[in-house]
Amino acid sequence: MALLQQFMCSVTPLARAARSRAIILSCSRTVVTVTKPKTTSPPDSNVLLGMSEEQLQQLAIDFGQQSYRGKQLHHLLYKRRVKDIQEFSQVPLSFRTELQEAGWAVGRSSVHSSVTAADGTIKLLIKLEDNRLVETVGIPVTDDKGSVRLTACVSSQVGCPLRCSFCATGKGGFSRNLKGHEIVEQVLAIEEVFNNRVTNVVFMGMGEPMLNLKEVLAAHRCLNKDVQIGQRMMTISTVGVPNTIKKLASHKLQSTLALSLHAPNQKLREKIVPSAKAYPLEAIMKDCRDYFHETSRRVSFEYTLLAGVNDDVEHAKELAELLHQWGPGYHVNLIPFNPIDGTEYKRPYRKAISIFQSMLESRKITVSVRQTRGLDASAACGQLRNEFQKVPLVEPSNDVVEAELEPEAEPEAVDAC
Repeated sequence: MALLQQFMCSVTPLARAARSRAIILSCSRTVVTVTKPKTTSPPDSNVLLGMSEEQLQQLAIDFGQQSYRGKQLHHLLYKRRVKDIQEFSQVPLSFRTELQEAGWAVGRSSVHSSVTAADGTIKLLIKLEDNRLVETVGIPVTDDKGSVRLTACVSSQVGCPLRCSFCATGKGGFSRNLKGHEIVEQVLAIEEVFNNRVTNVVFMGMGEPMLNLKEVLAAHRCLNKDVQIGQRMMTISTVGVPNTIKKLASHKLQSTLALSLHAPNQKLREKIVPSAKAYPLEAIMKDCRDYFHETSRRVSFEYTLLAGVNDDVEHAKELAELLHQWGPGYHVNLIPFNPIDGTEYKRPYRKAISIFQSMLESRKITVSVRQTRGLDASAACGQLRNEFQKVPLVEPSNDVVEAELEPEAEPEAVDAC
């Protein structure tokens, strides 16, 4: 013990800054090694992307540099979008070398594959540090004045454990949660491929954001403060995970909550969304009402229209009654089903969609029909990833899912995810 204390007293600022997987303290003849236990998480690495300016300043100080070097790192990461530490030409070579030797990296991944649809939608398949594949989608919209609004639809998990019956992502299996920087880098990748700024971000890609709330919130902070995308231009989607909507509301974000409802009653919802059994409709509606009261931000209800399943006029009437029962501040976003392989669900005819919309509007419900984008680009969420990764990564048991359950702009065409 005395020997260990002797070594600890001599730890340099460089060593304090290096959070490596193994801590090695050595002297002339003795080496003491403390190794972290193996986990199912991605390899721990010291990643700059996702860090705030204050954190980067402290990092510089820990390495014996002036704090302004941290500001330079922030500029290189978020303004110039430099991908490699050795390309940080504004900072001394010695500092760059020390960062790399201590295991630090920028934290940007490569694009494994991309598909471009005729309407300009681009889906990217990003290869992560541990060779997992994750999707992100860029959706451009040009208004009447010629201005381009670019929405990034980002993933929060590699796969998804909730296995909604109409979703391609769940069919591809679940591997792990994404780290905050792995979410942020999706937005940067979209900006690069379009050579344009992302104006809107929707957490509606692969995975359930509320099962990875800590990292989603970290990414949200970075996108807002560092990448400088307004909170009101971001939407966080969920199919409903007990206790998490309350947690999200406590942060008082000025972002939209989008609840994937897909059915006007509990029985039908359980058939479409198996995880709904753990979160009764009455409880989820109460949490959505409380979210509105807590944040003053309206809740958007996503409703995927499945032909002959939930698109009947009676379903529309029942949906309107449900929303009126729980008060104002709601908006319904109708999403015509995006066809995927391996499912019997079909896309409703336009007439059926129009009748459903009209029935809601006649009952004073604010409603929009999402324009479908990217149908020719493996557009349904998870499809492109499944093409490259045929074997499911991990099929989670119900115990795994239950364990996870414990702990101003409208989204644009996010069914392209």
